Amino acid sequence: MSRYLTSRIAQALLVLWAAFTASFVLLQFLPGDAVLIKFLNPELGLSPEQLAEIRLAYGADAPVWQQYGHSLLNFLRGDFGYSMQAGVSVGHSLATSLPPTLKLAASGFTAALLLAVALSFLSSQLGFGWLRSALQSLPSLFVSVPVFWLGIMLIQVFSFRLGWVPVINPGPWEGMVLPTLTLAVPISAPLAQILIRNIDAVLAQPFVAVARAKGASRTWVLWRHVARNALLPTLTMAGILFGELLAGAVVTEAVFGLNGLGSLTQQAVANQDTAVLQAIVVISATSFVLINLLVDLLYPVLDPRLRTRLEG
Repeated sequence: MSRYLTSRIAQALLVLWAAFTASFVLLQFLPGDAVLIKFLNPELGLSPEQLAEIRLAYGADAPVWQQYGHSLLNFLRGDFGYSMQAGVSVGHSLATSLPPTLKLAASGFTAALLLAVALSFLSSQLGFGWLRSALQSLPSLFVSVPVFWLGIMLIQVFSFRLGWVPVINPGPWEGMVLPTLTLAVPISAPLAQILIRNIDAVLAQPFVAVARAKGASRTWVLWRHVARNALLPTLTMAGILFGELLAGAVVTEAVFGLNGLGSLTQQAVANQDTAVLQAIVVISATSFVLINLLVDLLYPVLDPRLRTRLEG
């Protein structure tokens, strides 16, 4: 087990290093210059000599390998650099923008899990074939709906027409209702699809027939025997989806005008603020790696067969 844990942590660190290196190289090839975008303004009246001094102060003229080593060492120390456009440290910008995104991602993922579980278990419990088929077709519909279109439609229906949820000056929790639904619907689709397929596969196993023959009800068998076996394969997909939520929340934040990581990313791209973009990429990769590492470590805990194999 300790060997497995060491191997997974080493792989996670390798992925993070690769993500940092790839993002650094790609950002170096971006056309334009962040220093010139901010300071090459005739109203500032800066001379070429002054622009050269500013570039030197920001390290923009240093060799690429030197910039890479300097950035890597700073990231290892928790120093993400300085935002050229905002005029503050990147850490300060992230501390302001990251909490709303994390709140949206957590609420959206929780709602997606509840929706996926409800669809899966309702479709397995209903005896009407046409209703069961209708429920099982919903995930395919959910996954095909564009996020930006869904957000606009939710605003149009629930805010403008019905007036149930305000989008203009909403309360702290009212403002999270529609963004959470917008994020949860497409995320719930692959979870529900895998869960429905796993439930059907487990229900076909001989031990289910034995339990039913002993007089156990279908609901008892479903929750007592089927649920745990069906949920295990779903963990992998859940980890992947949650790791992608930080990136997926960008569109949702743009639709609802939330000041989170999405708006910070948009501003950084528009101004070619490479320090901010680098930090966002690394943070997104870190969240993805940590969530999937946690899922991998949960598998031996939830599945005794895998734990015995690793210990052997």
